[in-house]
Amino acid sequence: MSWTVMPTFETHERAHEEFSWELPDEFNPAVDFLRKHDDTSRTALRYEDPDSGLETYSFDDLDERSDRLAAALADRGVEAGDRVGVVVPQKPQNPITHLANWKLGAVSVPLTVLFGRDALQYRLEDSDATAVVVDPSVREAIEEIRDDCPSLEIVIELGDADTVTGDADAFDELLAAAEPGIDVYDATPETPTAIMYTSGSTGPPKGVRHSHALWLGRAAAAYNYFDHGLEPGAATLWTPADWAWGAALGGTLFAAWHHGCTVVGWPRDGFDPEDAYALMERHDVTTAFMPPTALRLLMAVDDPEQAYDLSLETLASAGEPLTSEVVDWVEETFADVAINEFYGQTELNLVVGNSANWFETQPGSMGKPFPGYEVRVLDPETRTELPTGEVGELAVKPGDRRVFFDEYWKRPEKTAEKRTDDGWFLTDDLVYRDDDGYLWFVSRADDVILTSGYRVGPMEVEEAILHHPEAEQAGVVGVPDETRGEAIKAYVQPATDDYDSDRLRTEIRELVRDRLAEYEYPKHIAFVDELPTTSTGKIQRRSLRE
Repeated sequence: MSWTVMPTFETHERAHEEFSWELPDEFNPAVDFLRKHDDTSRTALRYEDPDSGLETYSFDDLDERSDRLAAALADRGVEAGDRVGVVVPQKPQNPITHLANWKLGAVSVPLTVLFGRDALQYRLEDSDATAVVVDPSVREAIEEIRDDCPSLEIVIELGDADTVTGDADAFDELLAAAEPGIDVYDATPETPTAIMYTSGSTGPPKGVRHSHALWLGRAAAAYNYFDHGLEPGAATLWTPADWAWGAALGGTLFAAWHHGCTVVGWPRDGFDPEDAYALMERHDVTTAFMPPTALRLLMAVDDPEQAYDLSLETLASAGEPLTSEVVDWVEETFADVAINEFYGQTELNLVVGNSANWFETQPGSMGKPFPGYEVRVLDPETRTELPTGEVGELAVKPGDRRVFFDEYWKRPEKTAEKRTDDGWFLTDDLVYRDDDGYLWFVSRADDVILTSGYRVGPMEVEEAILHHPEAEQAGVVGVPDETRGEAIKAYVQPATDDYDSDRLRTEIRELVRDRLAEYEYPKHIAFVDELPTTSTGKIQRRSLRE
């Protein structure tokens, strides 16, 4: 199989029969994304800087800049296997840093600028990050936690000598002082590539370590859920999702570059639907990954095809089930735009989805398994396969083990729990399969909350709430929300009877935003005299949901 252009199969059934993973013996994603294309002078990135306007970067430009950064990192002692944090929004320096890491054999730790100091500290400390490249918006938080991250020796801030102060290195100065032409690390599909953090329900976030094969798996999936439309030099991709998240980083940005396509970068603090349409018009965006929350906001604009000159061909969505209203809106509003939902996990790649080229989209359905993966619906207790129509836990087996995660960082027991003895990977997602082979999401088997496309572990939010001196105990669950899919609701047991409920709600929300992330704050807060607990004192979240 050529990894420059994916094979096109006429039917979904034929694809499953004939597709096989044929990973190359040698593989470095920096080389794959930048150097293998017939015309490396073609535009890879169109970046709209909020201050200076449009900047364009060819594959050659990104290759040279990542070479320079790799040389600068090596000069400061970063070696193969070292972890390097990347806390940068949709700016060119984000992928440039990842590419530089892989040219050295270093391991990226993608992190969002939405994280507060506690969330950043935990992930940088847990990953033993040696260096971190940060946006100016998070530099203060990094300085606050630096002493608590003993491995963190190097902080590089975006900017030049006039804007970067203290003992941080200025990104622009490093690139200007270094030379291109670094010898790229001899990598394979098994070489460690990234540690991505996922939230859990019963403990702290887990670091998911992947190898370079991850990016080939994501590129193959993107080719399918973008309806085989990733033509080199023809397709232009955009997503409003933060490039720290797997579906945006691997399933959109790097998938586009693997296939030789152009990506639009546009860092924004929020999502305005009219601005989003205008952006897609300006850049002739043909393909977009839109979380369901963004799609629901786009629905607020009347007759967008008349108001904007759009080039859209395919919308893809993931993070929570699409409702029939969203699917119907796309079909009724746009003359010839497909809407394809897909499903994946940080650990298990993007494995199930809809592809309009192969079969009709069923509103609310996860779709069918992509080529290269088998799926089963298992009884959660016995692990035996369930018949059609019965709800059980989704299990997935890849045709090549390497496209899935390698391990939970520092948690071998959790790694072992994720996989059965015969090679099936467990998802903790409850689903059923209908007579036509479509999979339908029912719920999480654990307490993870799906809000605005983000997965939020309730335990981390509960711990943040308990930093407030007037909070004695807290329980966090997800509740239905028309815009977000689920909203976070906190049940808080105050420490005393003498409290101002309005003031305490405001302070708790601000506290969680500051310590964790904007999307993790509890939209709803209820104060209770006592929380339901188990015999061992753990919060019974199931009782709270009831």
